[in-house]
Amino acid sequence: MPSAGLGLDTETEPARIGEGFTAVVLDTLILYTLGVQNLLFINLNLVYICFILSTVGRRIQYKLNWLQRSLPEGLVADAAWLEKHGYSRSLRNKYVAHGWLDQAARGVYRRPAPKLQGEAKHGNLRWQPVVISLQTLLGYPYTVGGRTALELQGFAHYLSGHLREIHLYGTGRPPGWVTKLKLENRFVFHNADRLFKREASRLHLRKSGSDGGNHLLQSSYIRQPWGQWEWPLTMSAPERAILELLDEVPQRETFHQADVLMEGLSNLSPRRLHSLLVACRSVKVKRLFLWFAERHQHAWLKKLNRNKIDLGRGKRMLVRGGKLDPTFNITVPESIDAAG
Repeated sequence: MPSAGLGLDTETEPARIGEGFTAVVLDTLILYTLGVQNLLFINLNLVYICFILSTVGRRIQYKLNWLQRSLPEGLVADAAWLEKHGYSRSLRNKYVAHGWLDQAARGVYRRPAPKLQGEAKHGNLRWQPVVISLQTLLGYPYTVGGRTALELQGFAHYLSGHLREIHLYGTGRPPGWVTKLKLENRFVFHNADRLFKREASRLHLRKSGSDGGNHLLQSSYIRQPWGQWEWPLTMSAPERAILELLDEVPQRETFHQADVLMEGLSNLSPRRLHSLLVACRSVKVKRLFLWFAERHQHAWLKKLNRNKIDLGRGKRMLVRGGKLDPTFNITVPESIDAAG
């Protein structure tokens, strides 16, 4: 029965109120559910972003760790080597900006290191780490030879007190960036094929002592530790280095300098010399070496089997206005002194 005072339908009004309440509850539940879904979506996005950032961070750390393991402090690497191992130009620039790499020249980098031997005064890069990098890291088959190898082994210290030219022997063209480095010394590159047929390049493809049968490869090079980390610097043994130097007579080396050097080489290995002289392709070098050897009459000379050493035919004029040596058919100076 309807209420006379308020005009309410006492039978239908509670039902309408219940329906309204139900609608509000449903709307609230729907909004709550949507809110939970949005929060879940946001949280999933945050988790994904954190995962990506964590993965990127691990990759960055991995690359830094790999670079620290693979590029020793002080050695140099060019852009091609870094690119090959996944270090793009933008990444290299980032490493330089953060101090993780130093840029020695355009396209040439090295890991920051304490001042190496001789760097404190001028701040310039030393030539030894550059050559060691070429030999061991970058795979360029160049070895220290000639006068430089003799000087490093103590045979030519009385001729020059400071290495100004660094003689390197190998095959193929050296990388162009080498000449752009700020060095106190100048590299002089020589074609190793002039003296010995295409065997120098194989030196860096074998491990020490693994060649077994090739006595020339085993014995005509030595490895000398250099620097506080004792990096291996590969160079010609004295027996090979003197032949390389004689190849420069008289254009870049004088008879007098070669004579002084030969005088001090009294302890050469006859077996090593024999292998090298048999393999040597230059008739001039072989004749000149034996001429100097007879001049100084070192004990090892008598142990060489000259019958197997090809000295060619005909005369070789090495200097104009000199005298002809009848034994080796080469023209040599009348007098070997400081000017000859």
